[in-house]
This record gives sequence, C-alpha cells and structure tokens, in this order.
Amino acid sequence: MKYRDEYRDKALCQSIIRRIKKLTNVNMNLMEVCGTHTVAIFRSGIKGMLPENIHLISGPGCPVCVTPVSAIDHMIALSKMDDTIIATFGDMIDVPGSSSSLKQEKAKGADIRVIYSPLQALELARKFPQKKIILVGIGFETTIPLLASVILETVNSSIQNFYLLSLAKVMPPIMKELLKSGETKIDGFLCPGHVSTIIGTQPYQFIPRQYHIPCVIAGFEPVDILFAIYCLIQQNINRKPVVENQYQRAVREEGNPVALRKMKEVFSPVDSEWRGIGKVTKSGLDLKPEYFSMNARNFIVEIEKSRENPECRCGEVLRGVITPLYCPLFKKVCTPENPIGACMVSSEGTCAAYYKYQ
Repeated sequence: MKYRDEYRDKALCQSIIRRIKKLTNVNMNLMEVCGTHTVAIFRSGIKGMLPENIHLISGPGCPVCVTPVSAIDHMIALSKMDDTIIATFGDMIDVPGSSSSLKQEKAKGADIRVIYSPLQALELARKFPQKKIILVGIGFETTIPLLASVILETVNSSIQNFYLLSLAKVMPPIMKELLKSGETKIDGFLCPGHVSTIIGTQPYQFIPRQYHIPCVIAGFEPVDILFAIYCLIQQNINRKPVVENQYQRAVREEGNPVALRKMKEVFSPVDSEWRGIGKVTKSGLDLKPEYFSMNARNFIVEIEKSRENPECRCGEVLRGVITPLYCPLFKKVCTPENPIGACMVSSEGTCAAYYKYQ
C-alpha cells in the first residue's frame, strides 16, 4: 500500500476484524504505550469493533501526562525568577502543580511563552539577550533529538542566556518497569511508532526474551493498528513472542543513527520520576556535564513540597490498572476545561480521549 487512504480502507478493516474474531476466545490484555495510538484507537472506534475478550489498555504514552507534580512545581519556581522567560509547549501550561499552574502564574505576570518548536526558544534567547530563557524540555525519543539540536546550535552560536530544564524520558525502561511490577497483566505491547523511528527495533528485544511477551511496532492508521493487534494475538497463540515491525514504511531495525548520535552527544541517562509510578532507573535524560552551564537545574529556587489531589487516579490510569471511568472525578469535577490531573490536559491523555470519544 502506498497511500494513506489505503490504510483507512473500511472493507480491509472489517476483514482484519473478522480474522481477529476467529483466532481465539481467550482473554488478552494488549497495551499501547503511545499517546498517538491511544487517540487513533478511540477516534477510529477500534475498541468497539474488537471481540469482548480482546482488551486494549492505555499505558504511560503521553509525555505531558507522565510529567510529575514535582516537575510542574519546579517550572513554577523558575518562572518566578527575575528577568526570566519560560518557553514551553502548550499543554504544559494547563497541568496543575501542587497549588498553581503555569497558566495561573502567567496570569499573575510571569513571562511564559507557548512554543511549537524548541527552535523558537532559541529565537527568544537571541531576541532578549538580557533575559534568561528556560526551555521546558519534555517528550520521548521523538522529541529528544530536537532538544539536542537546539543545545548544539546554542553552543555553535555562542548564546549565553539559554537554559534547558530537561524532563525528557525514554520508553523501554518504563515498559520494563510495568512488566517488573506485575500490577497489570500485559499479554502484548503495541510499540510506539514515532519513538521506534528513532530507536529502531533492538531496544524492545528484552521484552520477548526476558518476559516472553510479544511486541508489534505499529503505525497510526486503522489498518496499521488492527493488523498489529492481529499479529499480537497470533504470537500469543503460537507462543513465539518476538519484536515484529509492522511499520516498515517508517521504522528501520537500526532506527535513525543521526538522531541517536545527537542524543548520545548531548544527554546522559538518569533516574527519572514518572507521575503515579515513581522513580524509574535510567528512564530519563539530562544534559551531560560539558553542557552544565545550560542546565536550568543549576538555578537555586525554592520549590514547594509537592502534593497531589488524593482523589485523582491519574497514576493508576497511566499504569493501566483502571480506566478513567473508575476515577470519581472523571467528567464530574475533572474536565478538559477544569483538569484536576494531567491525563485530562493533553489530547494524547487517556482521560481526555475517554472524555471526547467514549
């Protein structure tokens, strides 16, 4: 197939669904760990098409959602410094911290700019040399090469007023953490397509080898997702788990070597905190020591003691333990206009997807 419409062909989707229904009547839990997959699954109505024994579970695939409250509080503290501009992607300004949010701080007078590309933060540094420009760097492996490129460009341009608060996270360690905990029964992973274009197929190999669980890398159209589900079920039936690449039009086994080199040049793996999950070994990236002068963590600021709304069950949603329907705040108090937890803020959040499509 060459064109996008072919991956949305209704007859082909129905054919795959019929094949899925004939495979097995055994209950299976298949987890997607990509926010774009979550939205695509809901938008296409795929959950409702599948037989009742095949359960799709949304995991920690939304970078905004997994950013912990402590990180939001850190951003707010940085925004209160004199002569400082905080540059962030749009969704982050709505995420509640312990007692405020970036949007509330902006209303109070903090200089907080919404950007669509990390390069825009660099332009701010050029435009306002007297200001400290702090880029809030969130995202998974898809975004991290862009952050690395901005750091390298800053060095090459001899810009002195640009800083990065790195909240970047990598996907394989959190997948391992979910399997190690055993809290959620996972019979297969729908691996993230965008992330896999960068890292390739090899980083997932530990999943079938150590945990005997199948993985399929999938694209984002209905045919992509349904066929990946079909392949996961087949692997379970045959008891031969492997990492299968069904997104070959975009993903190569070796990934993107240029992007990987840039990531490795600028960042080092660090333990990182995930909302509702806790600290996960080597699941984050921070600037290497040679870029110490650009690390926004060097600023000494007073960060309030972090606390979350005890009724918000975002953490359990991110771990795949419950769906948003089991959260007492969902649709009653917590809405996209008044988000209590991060999962309701981003369009890739599971709560936001349930709110819009379920």
